[in-house]
Amino acid sequence: MQLRIPGPTPCPPEALEAMGRQMMNHRGGEFAPLLRSITERLQRIFQTNGDVLLLTSSGTGGMEAAIVNTLSPGDRVLSITNGFFGERFSDIAVAYGADVTRLSYEWGTPVDPDGVARALREDTAIKAVLMVHNETSTGMANDLERIGTVAREFEKLLLVDAISSLGCVNLPVDDWHCDVVITGSQKGWMVPPGLAMVSVSERAWQAHARARMPRCYWDFSLAMDSYRKGQTPWTPAVSVCYALDTTLDMMLNEGLDNVFLRHARVGQKTRDGIKALGLSLFPDEDYASDTVTAVSGADWLDIPRLIRVLREQYDVIVAGGMGKLSTKILRIGHLGYVCDEDIDLFLEVLEKALPQAKK
Repeated sequence: MQLRIPGPTPCPPEALEAMGRQMMNHRGGEFAPLLRSITERLQRIFQTNGDVLLLTSSGTGGMEAAIVNTLSPGDRVLSITNGFFGERFSDIAVAYGADVTRLSYEWGTPVDPDGVARALREDTAIKAVLMVHNETSTGMANDLERIGTVAREFEKLLLVDAISSLGCVNLPVDDWHCDVVITGSQKGWMVPPGLAMVSVSERAWQAHARARMPRCYWDFSLAMDSYRKGQTPWTPAVSVCYALDTTLDMMLNEGLDNVFLRHARVGQKTRDGIKALGLSLFPDEDYASDTVTAVSGADWLDIPRLIRVLREQYDVIVAGGMGKLSTKILRIGHLGYVCDEDIDLFLEVLEKALPQAKK
């Protein structure tokens, strides 16, 4: 089977082998050095001098943690949305009582940093900006660097969903003025679901001290206090930690710049191959993601049928759209454990399957 969805992503044999190790005492002396080693290497890949916390959850748990640890009910929040996951970030903030203003763009349209600046200038009571770096629902990447500059200019917290970008593309957390950044193990980190990794800036810790949204499982203070003891506050996903320990070494041995170049290369190869087959990209190519490619449905193409043909006849698994794009686009994941040959094989199969998916 070739798994070409935006996540969970394929795992290298080394990670799967590591997961087969026997359990250890997560309150004992064995786990502490493992946790510290994982955390130190995550800081290198996040490119931050700040804290990185390991949470046992999906990426969405990390998004919730970012909100409840930095905000209070009634706080004014600017939530930038141009896709399904931007909407999810907004919905979580609303559920906890934040006063959310949605700066909405059509799905597949890039966020305008100047529009963010205007919104912050017009409402000085806003305390935080929520945004998605890489919107997997539409296959596009937003200009986080410029938006980070805007947020810092207006002295607003910046909370970032980088679940499907961090570890695959360059995201220097400190240099881009990000206060909380979330990613998830099942994306570019090449291991199964089960861990969210979250960076916390000094500004975010200051906000945390004032924040009054309810929190228990997600409490950053509990996580940090436990980390100082070489533990997590709750039971960690030990097997996923074994795997992550292995893949972090793989990533750093490859070299971060080479990891980023590889994703840029396979992303471009995918986009070029899609266009060569007479198909169109969904987002503006200038903002196309290097981790997931979204393909627009053509007048002659039945997207659900194509997904079915790929799965049933070629054992290739791709994703459809989400929400209002559920039957309108095809999404192809190329992040984490992926190389040029994987994309070449996928494009060969796609070419064979297309004639069988005509309306």
